[in-house]
Amino acid sequence: MTRFSPRAALRRAAGSLAAAGLLAAASLAGAAAPAQAAGLPVLAIGGPAETALHPYPESGEPLHSTLGITLDNPGADEGDEDYETEFTVTFDLSGIAGVADVAVEDTSDCEVTGTKAVCTDQGIWPGLRGIDDLLLTAAEGSEEGDSGTIRVTGQSKGATFTPFTTRVTVGGADLVMEELPFKERTNPGDRQKAPITFANRGTRAADGVLLGLVYSRGLDIPERYSNCEYTEGGPGSRGPGWTTALCSVEGSFEAGATYTLATPLTIEVTDRAYYDMFVYSIHENSAAQRTAQRAGAPFERGTGAVLKAVPVKAPAKGATARGGDLNPWDNFHEADFRTENTADFVAYGDKVAGAEGTTVTADIGFRNEGPAWVGYVRSGEPVATLDFTVPPGTTVTAKPDRCRAVTAGGGYREDQKSPAPRYVCDTSMSVLDGGGLDLPFELRIDRSSVGAEGAVTVRGPWLQNPKLPFDPEPANNTAYLIVNGEGEGADSGGTTGGTDGGSGEPSTPPTSAPAPDSSESPSGTTGPSESASSATSGGGSAGTTGGGGGLAATGSAVLIASGTAAAALAAGLLLFLAARRRAAARHA
Repeated sequence: MTRFSPRAALRRAAGSLAAAGLLAAASLAGAAAPAQAAGLPVLAIGGPAETALHPYPESGEPLHSTLGITLDNPGADEGDEDYETEFTVTFDLSGIAGVADVAVEDTSDCEVTGTKAVCTDQGIWPGLRGIDDLLLTAAEGSEEGDSGTIRVTGQSKGATFTPFTTRVTVGGADLVMEELPFKERTNPGDRQKAPITFANRGTRAADGVLLGLVYSRGLDIPERYSNCEYTEGGPGSRGPGWTTALCSVEGSFEAGATYTLATPLTIEVTDRAYYDMFVYSIHENSAAQRTAQRAGAPFERGTGAVLKAVPVKAPAKGATARGGDLNPWDNFHEADFRTENTADFVAYGDKVAGAEGTTVTADIGFRNEGPAWVGYVRSGEPVATLDFTVPPGTTVTAKPDRCRAVTAGGGYREDQKSPAPRYVCDTSMSVLDGGGLDLPFELRIDRSSVGAEGAVTVRGPWLQNPKLPFDPEPANNTAYLIVNGEGEGADSGGTTGGTDGGSGEPSTPPTSAPAPDSSESPSGTTGPSESASSATSGGGSAGTTGGGGGLAATGSAVLIASGTAAAALAAGLLLFLAARRRAAARHA
């Protein structure tokens, strides 16, 4: 049998929403997970509930269909990536003997031997991914309606797998979605009609269809139809800020016919729009298909009118399978929208105080004050980076997992365990309006000083190009972490706690930072001098932290040069700590 190339590039590009969106829409999680080995992630094997095959032809080569299998690691967080661990996925093909033949491409990581196919790969990371596809053709001597099942299992020392079973049937409907000519350059408030149209180019009628609509946070479909069910933020691995609608449209959709919605959808561009995407797909409706596309997410039914589809031409008599392949890759289209809009990213710092040798916790970060959300849904790259310069005379003793140590100039640093003068923390591929990063750092005060400060800057992910292209107010991209600031005796009312790196809401919105001094480098392109001291001995008692807020510089650090000054500072700190505790008690 002629081997055919799988979409290995999609399997490798885990960040591509084009692949992830389709895989999520077609995935059906396996049976209940087996008992989880201690500390190992559980990967759910999924794929299409059923794969239809072109009947074996009277002459010529049989046409292939594609079986795409997915692995989902929903319980993992960003930072849990493991790119080295190997795993195998095994297909038991004994259930399709006499129904279908199986092949793979020469460059595939899969091998077919008898009634078994084995795919090998490596890397276990959060979210949804695909593996190499199997190419299925109807077996010689098979007849339309013949069917069988393929059971899929996985094995690895680094994970456990839920099994999955899919059905393969000779003949079937082939629903093909037509592409709509959307206007992709938009402004907030724009509306476009979406007369979704699809055809059945298969060998039999489809008994009902399932229309899938997935759209990102900047878009909306105002009508909530009563035969559609909706969920926010799922399913799949797209991250926060997405809406999914599944619409069960009744009727017999005949082979050879084309259908369109009786009333076109309305796609509205909201005030939150910036980079957005709309994905629309069509599948034959069934309980298994609905379960597959729900992917375990909770859905809520709409209360509006019924969404219907009507024929645009009469069914063609004697329709047969078309010349192309029969697979779900022609069931969907994607439209990108680029909206003229802005998102104001505002950095916030903190004020902390403590005696020499104490350890304090500083809460720093940034907040997206909108109006737009920002999501790099195609590339999957981080939206922004929080760049933190450690104040002089202090040492970072604990950092958030998402942050990495860099040199004073912002360059790569091999050593990630010992204290560094500077840290950078990337966001995920999306930052919601009202979201951002809240990052707690623990610092030891090694050297008593007044007003030592470190810059907290939100910038672009690339140090060489730090500008945020969507941000209209770069002046508030930098705030400061101040240690033992003079005259600081009250809370500044900032944000505490942490977020998932893009969707969290602040417990108290930070105030905007004033413009930094011209001598500072908000973009981070010019690195500060080494500012973190080497580890020293000293007490580990907890110091006092202030809240987040846009903190301006209070001047250069003044070292305590005499024992008298040091004693005075210590006494003042004790009063400061007592006042802070009383204030906290009053507000508890």
